[in-house]
Formats: sequence, structure tokens, C-alpha cells
Amino acid sequence: MIFITAILLISCTDHRLYEYHYDFDDRQWNTGDTAIFSFEIPTTEKPCPVYLQVRNSLDYPFARLFVKYRLFDSAGHVLDDQLLSHYLFDQKTGKPFGESSLGDVYDHRFTISKGYAFPYAGKYSIRLEQFMRLDTLPGISAVGIRIEHQPPQP
Repeated sequence: MIFITAILLISCTDHRLYEYHYDFDDRQWNTGDTAIFSFEIPTTEKPCPVYLQVRNSLDYPFARLFVKYRLFDSAGHVLDDQLLSHYLFDQKTGKPFGESSLGDVYDHRFTISKGYAFPYAGKYSIRLEQFMRLDTLPGISAVGIRIEHQPPQP
């Protein structure tokens, strides 16, 4: 009985509408590797928080990561286009940010939008490209997108 109650509480607090990760071979993000995420928005009643998720190792050679983010509707129209910039390491100390998941691997979640108002219910896609000076970016093993339902207001 306690187990079932715990499962119900966890599922009730999970506001995830969509979450998926794109894994890169050999822990490196090449310029030609575009991560594409396709998803469906069932309703437009409330804006949805959108997050970028990054998994990196200590092999990543920079403090900051630049990512080109584009949101498309089902007809291929660009709805949002941003150059995202986030720190994975402290600039001065080199200490990694994020949560350590396995030894030298760190997970990050960065806010793209606190509440994106999707214009209609339907299919969308997000494309992520690394926007760094290197064609092969070592130390990035995965990027992902998470979209949530806005939690109900008390």
C-alpha cells in the first residue's frame, strides 16, 4: 500500500510533457550532428516551461557552451530562434557545475523559456546545433529537451 501511494505521489508531481536525449558517439558533438526532437503539444491552455539538458564530462575543454536552438511548427516555420550560452564550469576555478551522475559526468538543466506559449495544439520540433569554434567538440555526450506542463496554481 505504501509503495502504491509513493508511485501515485511521484506521478502526480511529475509535470513532464516531453523529455528526450540525443546521445553522441564517443562523447563528442560534431558540427554536423544536429539533435532533432519531435513532439506534440496536446493543449495550449497554459504556457510550457522548456529546458535544455546537457551531459558533459571533464574532457570538455571550455567553461561555456554555445548552442543554436530553433523551434519549428509542423509546417516547418521557425517560431523561435536563439543562441543559448551556458556555463558548464566555473571560469576561475574550473570546478564543474551540474549534478554528477557518474564520476566525471555531469548533468545540467538550463531554462530556455519559463513559459513558452505554443500557438496551437499539434506537432512541433526543436533542433539543437553546437555553435563553438571547434568542428568536433569533445566532452559532450548528450543533449536533451524537456517540456513541462505548468503546475496548477494553488
